[in-house]
Amino acid sequence: MLDFTALGLWLNLAIFAGAAATVWMAGVRITRYANIISVRTGVGQAFVGVVLLGGITSLPELAVAVSSSLAGNASLAVNSMLGGIAMQVAILALADMLIGKRALTSVVPDPVVMLQGCFKILLLSIVAASIVVGDVPVLFTGLWMWLLAAVTGLGLWALSRAQHRKAWVANNEDVTQEREQSKAREEAKESDESLSAAGWAAAATGAVIIAAGYLLSRTAEAIAEETGLGQSFVGAVLVAIATSLPEASTVFAAARAGLYTMAMSDIFGTNLFDIFFLFLIDLTGGADAVMNSVGRFETFAALIAITVTATFLIGLVERRDRTIFKMGYDAFAVLTVYLSGLVILYFLRDAGGGGG
Repeated sequence: MLDFTALGLWLNLAIFAGAAATVWMAGVRITRYANIISVRTGVGQAFVGVVLLGGITSLPELAVAVSSSLAGNASLAVNSMLGGIAMQVAILALADMLIGKRALTSVVPDPVVMLQGCFKILLLSIVAASIVVGDVPVLFTGLWMWLLAAVTGLGLWALSRAQHRKAWVANNEDVTQEREQSKAREEAKESDESLSAAGWAAAATGAVIIAAGYLLSRTAEAIAEETGLGQSFVGAVLVAIATSLPEASTVFAAARAGLYTMAMSDIFGTNLFDIFFLFLIDLTGGADAVMNSVGRFETFAALIAITVTATFLIGLVERRDRTIFKMGYDAFAVLTVYLSGLVILYFLRDAGGGGG
């Protein structure tokens, strides 16, 4: 495997910038193909957001996690996963600003999104419990991680059965009509492209995202090492930024196109996959359970992710359209919690178990 640290700081910065631009353009394209697939198959935006966008955009995180774990740095993999989950939810808050005068949670009518968020909080609670209580290796991975894998499977099964649930009616009829008209315009615009063509194009674009996302993560790690930043904080922030760029590009593209359900489902879906990847990190991380090597830093990162997710769920239930700085009150609260959490994580950067 190529040693990116041997390339030098400036070359890594150049590769990082090029990969970031590639990921951004590919993310915009794959959002369009995902919408075509949703329309052609009749599958809802929420399910497509989880399976297609969430699955593809989470693969760079998987590449980083498994390679770091195999290299004996499983704690950094855990840091980047948990830090990335909270960061991706913060991306949703930024996307809320693109909507303009409306709150994102007031125009997402699909109850499946709420179900995604609930399963995400449940999985993060299992992760936090495994760190606080400690884990016991059973069949090559920790007992808590086996529970995590089982609940993930249950969650995906429940989501697949819930995809045809009736949508809520937005509390502003004009907003509902605008959303439906936006969807109709997208359908008319893309009516000349077949399902098979969209599928192959999505696969090719997804491959580009995976390759460029892997370069992003590896160069970010090299940049972190060469600049001398703390390992835990780098894993939760710098590497998390790199691996979250695919989600950022797809979410912003979906928000601009009026595909608000797909945007939120993309983030929640990616998060579900990312949390499950902790099971794979444990599986490849050595004889001991990986959660025994992490500590307060990772626990607090998980709590930040739980808090920002719960905040958006409150917004989905309340469905008010009040805004501040062009974003909903809930989105503003998410950004405030996340940025405040980063400050605390910085001071906890040496408080991880074995990875501080």
